[in-house]
Formats: sequence, C-alpha cells, structure tokens
Amino acid sequence: MFEKILIANRGEIACRITRTAQSMGIKVVAVYSEADVSAMHVEMADEAVLIGGAAVGDSYLCGDRIIAAALEQGAEAIHPGYGFLSENPEFVEAVEAAGLVFIGPSSQAIRAMGLKDAAKALMQAAGVPVVPGYHGADQDAAVLADEAGKIGYPVLIKAVAGGGGKGMRLVKDAADFTTALASAQREATAAFGNGDVLVEKFVDHPRHIEVQVFGDGSKAVHLFERDCSLQRRHQKVIEEAPAPSMTQEMRQAMGEAAVRAAAAVGYAGAGTVEFIVDASNGLKVDKFYFMEMNTRLQVEHPVTEAITGVDLVEWQLRVASGEGLPMDQGEIPLKGHSFEVRLYAEDVPNGFLPATGTLAHLSFPEGVRADTGVCSGDNISPWYDPMIAKIIVHGSNRATALAEMEAALSETVILGTVTNINFLRALCRQSDFQSGNVDTGLIERHLDALIESETAPDAAWGLAALMGTVPKGAGSAFGLWEPATWQIQLSDGDQCRVVSVSFTKGDMAECRIDGSGTSFSYGAGQWQCDQPLNAVLQSSLIGITGTAQWSFELVDPLAREASSAQNEDAILSPMPGLVKMCSAKAGDRVEKGQVLVVLEAMKMEHALQAPRDGIVYEVLADEGAQVTGNAPLLVLQSIDEDAKQ
Repeated sequence: MFEKILIANRGEIACRITRTAQSMGIKVVAVYSEADVSAMHVEMADEAVLIGGAAVGDSYLCGDRIIAAALEQGAEAIHPGYGFLSENPEFVEAVEAAGLVFIGPSSQAIRAMGLKDAAKALMQAAGVPVVPGYHGADQDAAVLADEAGKIGYPVLIKAVAGGGGKGMRLVKDAADFTTALASAQREATAAFGNGDVLVEKFVDHPRHIEVQVFGDGSKAVHLFERDCSLQRRHQKVIEEAPAPSMTQEMRQAMGEAAVRAAAAVGYAGAGTVEFIVDASNGLKVDKFYFMEMNTRLQVEHPVTEAITGVDLVEWQLRVASGEGLPMDQGEIPLKGHSFEVRLYAEDVPNGFLPATGTLAHLSFPEGVRADTGVCSGDNISPWYDPMIAKIIVHGSNRATALAEMEAALSETVILGTVTNINFLRALCRQSDFQSGNVDTGLIERHLDALIESETAPDAAWGLAALMGTVPKGAGSAFGLWEPATWQIQLSDGDQCRVVSVSFTKGDMAECRIDGSGTSFSYGAGQWQCDQPLNAVLQSSLIGITGTAQWSFELVDPLAREASSAQNEDAILSPMPGLVKMCSAKAGDRVEKGQVLVVLEAMKMEHALQAPRDGIVYEVLADEGAQVTGNAPLLVLQSIDEDAKQ
C-alpha cells in the first residue's frame, strides 16, 4: 500500500479522498491555487504545495507543476479526483513517465472512452446498445444540420469530449440548429479544448440511469445503478440509488452491459457507464442505450457507497497499489435506498445564476453525511464551481430515505450567500418525484412551482427580530413600570420591515408587524411560538428555518442608505466572468430578448439579452475581457432618443 499520495484536486472531493487515505494510514499532499491558500482541503492535508494562480489554467490544469510537487514531496501516486485532469490521458502518461502511479484507469481506457463518437462505435462492437445518431468526423455545419434532419427532430447536440452538460444543446426545430450548434461548439472548446460534436436522437420520456463499475484490469464488477434523472440543463440535481421501479431483469441486463463496456477497454479503477432509458412504457430491457462512460469517480458516488457499504476510494487505492478486486459480483450487497442532493450557491429565482459570497454560517444536522470543502467563514470563489456541499442520506426504503432528506435539508443552515436549498426542499415534496415517477424533463415541467419563493410569515420576521435584540432571554428586559419595547428594522432581500418587539411578563414577548402580532415564549435556550421555527444568529445575519429557509439582516437605522438607483439602460454582468461574445456594436438597433453578450462564468455560458427594444449607445466590454460582477457591458438608448440626435 502507498505511504504518501498527492491529490490533484480541490474542494469537497479532495477532502473526501483525504479522509479515506488518512484513515488507511496514508499521508496526503494537497495542491492549491492562490485563491485556495486557506481552503479546507489544504488544512486537512499532511503537506500542501502552492502551484499557481486562481485561474484553473494557471494551477489545477498545470499537470507538470502537479507532477513536480508529487516528486518533491515524495508522493508515490496521484489521485485526480474528478474534473480538471481526471480524464486527461496525456496527464496519465506523464504521471507514469515520472515513475508515479495514477490512481485511475489507463490512458488507453480514458482515450477509448473520452470521445463519445469513438466510444459509441466501440460499444456497438462490444454488444452494448447505443442511441441512433451521427457520430462521424465531418464537422461541417451543413453536414451536421443535414444529419440532424435525417435523424429527425428533436435532437441533442453533444460535445464529443467531456461531460457535465457542457457543450450540449437540445434542438427541437431545424430553424434553431445553426445557432445551437455554434453555442455548443464554443462552450465545448472553452471547457475541453475540443469543439467537435455528435448529433443524436432525443429520447422521449428519458431517464438517466447509470451503473457503477469497478475493474482491476483483468476483470470487472458492477455495484448496481443510480438514477440521475432529476436534472436541469443537463446538470444533475438529485441522485438516488437504486433506481425507482427497477426490476431484477432490468438491473441484470444493465449491469451486464456495463461490465461488458468496462471489459472492452480492460478497465481498472472506478468508472460509471451512463445509459439513457426510454421510459415511455416503463423500464424495458430493450429500451436502454449507452451514452458515455465516465472514467473516474463520480460526484454522486456516495449513494452507491450508502447502499453497498463499500468505500470506493479505498477500493481505488487498493487496486492502484496492485491488489485485486476486494469483492466478487455475488458478494456485493444491496441494502436500502440513498439520496444525494447538490447544495449550490446560486440565485434560483434569477435563472439559477451562480453566486459568490462569504459563508457567515454553515451547519449540517448530526448523523447526516455532508461532503463539503468549505466551512463557516470561507468564501464562495468566482473562480470555481459554486458547490457548497453534497448531502447524502440512507434509509431502509425509498420513502424513508426521502423523508430523511427532507429532514436533513430543513436542519441545514447557510448564511451569507443565496443558495438552492429551498428549491431542493420543494423537489423533495414534489408529488411525481415522491412517487418515483421521474424523467429528465420533470424539473422543467414543474419549474415555475419549484422556484416559487415562499414568503416568510410574520412569525419568522418576529423570531428574527427577537434574535436581534435579546437572544438569551428577556428576563432582564423590563423597565420599572412597563415592558421594554424595541423597534427592529430587518431586510429580507429587497423588502424592509419594522418589527415592534415588546417583552411582557417572565420570558414572554409580543412581536407586531403592521398591526398583527405573534406571541413568543423563551425556554430550552430558544424562542418559540405556535409555528415550528428555528433561528441562527451570526453577526447581523439571521437564518430562520421552517417550511422553507429565509435569511434576514439587521438594518442599522442610523446608517446612510446607499443610492440604489441604477441606469436601467445599462446591461450589467451578473457575476465575474469572461466576455466570450459581444454581437452588438454602437448604433445597432436591437429587439427585446435579443442575445447581445455571452458571458462565461463558473464553467458555463450565460446569454445576456436586451431588456427592451432600443439602440446600442455604447459597448463597454470587448470580447475576451475579464469583467467583475455588476460591471456595465453595454448601454442602450431608446429609439426615440436616437431619432432626436
């Protein structure tokens, strides 16, 4: 077994690998960028090496620096985690050329599965069913459009390299194909350095079911399936294992197909074979198709660990050090049900835009697995993926596990940035999802209801006001002749309200807003009312959890209000990012909804549209420019104003 390894990654996956390695007595070397100097994965490691600037191209994608760090610190092997260099065959070969062990599959296996078109041809030869489509080398736009027409709309454009929904576009009509193709190619080039795409038939009522495989180079096993159908824009939101409504016949057919896929490339290590399933008439053994193989550990691997009791990272380390598979197929158990949610810093009502900020408070309930790479006081950086944590639960059956997840989310508290926690809670309560009636279109069909903000009740405002006055009890909060009263100003996003807090007798309080009141009593260390609410205070921020989670801020009435006036004609960057495209120039006449700027931020493209009809007065950011959040990108003027000049 290795004595020391280097982890070529950051965030929650680096922390997760570190825990297993250290529990096995293996020392860990971390690498970090200038933005991650005090990151959790750095603090947890036994040793750490600075490898470059904040941008991934200056640090986590610099394979030569990572290999040099491993050699300098005496590491014997490199674990890539996922993302970054984890599926880069050239990096694998460089690691091995340096005399180190790559904890993962061979470069040949990665290369064989790395390009979706070549992988599909390989799978067809191995007897694994694939989706009908065009996987050819000719990337001429006219050829691709013609092939899409032959396949029949709707079609999916997919980058042949990489994954995670990047470089993927659903096209429902031939008129939209050219625009969608250009956007997919730009995004694929930015994410993977390869703009080639394939075109496939879009499967009706699709379910995304993937199979965890593990090989030692000579044989492979599967560790059952995961259902990852709950997606938005091809990004997974909630994963579960096993898949709902899965029959033993279907599980065996998919498992055997996945093992054939792994065997076709002599696979060693952890991998995932992803299938798209036509669920329009239930799960049928002749209606699942190979999509791709991820030649690495997956983000959602914890649900497989929960139902099997297997530590997949431990298996990775053992196989990479020369041991055989720890279990044969028949020895792998399948127990209960597990869910994982991805908790992100993102502004859900504002189109799920990635968010930044400082985590003033972050806490998870006891007894729940929370894989995270941040803690209270850390910053959500604009340089990397805005994931805060993965929350994983396990129960004896699906209903029990889902109830466990609802409870876990209700007890998780985050202050300092907007998150998707209320969206996740709404998903857990969604009737189709609760019944197991899932497919990849579920979220989009119910999106309006799922993102609808639940207004904070007066009781939540009252509890927040109490937390901002005397959070330890009101026993001494009385004047000589009458109860003491405070006027507390609170803000909840754009809304600001005044709560009148009066302390009556003993540890009793009355909170009044706009004439209506809520009574509170103090006991067991907290304020209580007739609604199940809990509160967390951190400086001037107050988090209240109930049927949803709300964040309030104490307003200093003596502080001078900053002007909120903005030039409504300016199109602002919603976050720090890179201007990938600016299609407008001064003097252009534009229509409402027309895409004027494409911004790349946090690994995704964001199209910024004209808010109204008008004339472009000035362009303030050139293509290729790095801009800050709220930076003006261009200015519009009305058509009437232009006519007067």
